[in-house]
Amino acid sequence: MLGSADEVRAFYESHPYPAPIKDLDRHRELYRNPDRRRALSLLLWPTEKQRPDREILVAGCGTSQAAAYALREPDAHVTAIDISETSLSHTRDLQQKYGLRNLDLHRLAIEQVGELCQTFEQIVCTGVLHHLPDPDIGLRALRNVLAANGAMQLMVYAAYGRAGIYMMQEYCRLLGVDANQEELRALSTMIGALSGDHPIASVSQRAKDFLHPDAIADALLHPQDRAYTVPQLYSWIERCCLSFGRWFEQAPYLPQCGAIARTPHAARLLSLPPPLQHAAVELLRGTMTKHNFIAYRDDRPGESQPITFDGDTWRGHVPLRLPWTLCIRDRVPSGFVAVLINRAHAYPDLALPIDGAQERVFAAIDGKRSIDEILRDTAGAIGQEQARRFIQQLWEYDQIVFDAASSR
Repeated sequence: MLGSADEVRAFYESHPYPAPIKDLDRHRELYRNPDRRRALSLLLWPTEKQRPDREILVAGCGTSQAAAYALREPDAHVTAIDISETSLSHTRDLQQKYGLRNLDLHRLAIEQVGELCQTFEQIVCTGVLHHLPDPDIGLRALRNVLAANGAMQLMVYAAYGRAGIYMMQEYCRLLGVDANQEELRALSTMIGALSGDHPIASVSQRAKDFLHPDAIADALLHPQDRAYTVPQLYSWIERCCLSFGRWFEQAPYLPQCGAIARTPHAARLLSLPPPLQHAAVELLRGTMTKHNFIAYRDDRPGESQPITFDGDTWRGHVPLRLPWTLCIRDRVPSGFVAVLINRAHAYPDLALPIDGAQERVFAAIDGKRSIDEILRDTAGAIGQEQARRFIQQLWEYDQIVFDAASSR
């Protein structure tokens, strides 16, 4: 669907999305654990010390995203922009409720962000750029206000997994379905009655709020919507003078992770350059509905994501377990003692079974000791090369991130 900026603004005034929330209490409780903030910082800047007082821009903040950032990063200054006064009003309610003095709100289009006359060390823009009339203009505008050593977290729609959504968008156009509450309820009932084999079914089953009226409106009746394949995404980033950093969750894109690693083509996939690996795995997965990734200015000084297991530098990295992962010890496969799961993964084949020796290495990861120290402490349990491969696997499977600042 292609619509004007005014149509998009009007759409969000009447259908704010995500659905407004009344409080951020659960979010505040989660981030009482400082490792959550540290882990997110290391995803963006693995070779730098945590930046608590940074300038953050939330571009297209919606109803609550900027307030959540301001609440969990009390030493940072958060600037939020959105074209919808309705969305900003919901954010102001949360700002007032939690006394968020570190949050500034502006009704402003992303394309006009330069009018703020500011630069930002961190820019968050998730679920927005694919709704712009020209995403290139929006992304270049954000790039121009990104500090030289800053990082951008972006999320845009993925093409193949949204095939069912685009089929239903066309269906709604044919019938002239309107975005009023009665029509949305009827559309929700209609989708619920479809066969489980319909391409929309897998989307509606995975998205918890898909059958909520505003969620259906956002997915099926939005006036402006486009999606990207992996190659299109790489090209888009490059022409907007950015460089790709990493996927926020990388395991779904890697041929050495999950069921794809056990296929006849695994070795051939691994022989491809990383961008082509990611493109091929997206085709094999087939159901990705979004791409969540980190990008940097293409003129950024130094390496942005230099994590590698070549040479010996990796030995000085300090691994940190991601706080949103789980270690399950019940009903594990024969020969293993536990299964590691990242709750952000949508694919069950990305669960990682570990044996007793690997469990000792995993248990030794405390966010303080370097890999070299961990290997010395667990030397009797597992060989050095096996331990190195296991730690690399933990990183590839999104179980850990690295603090590489001290090993630079």
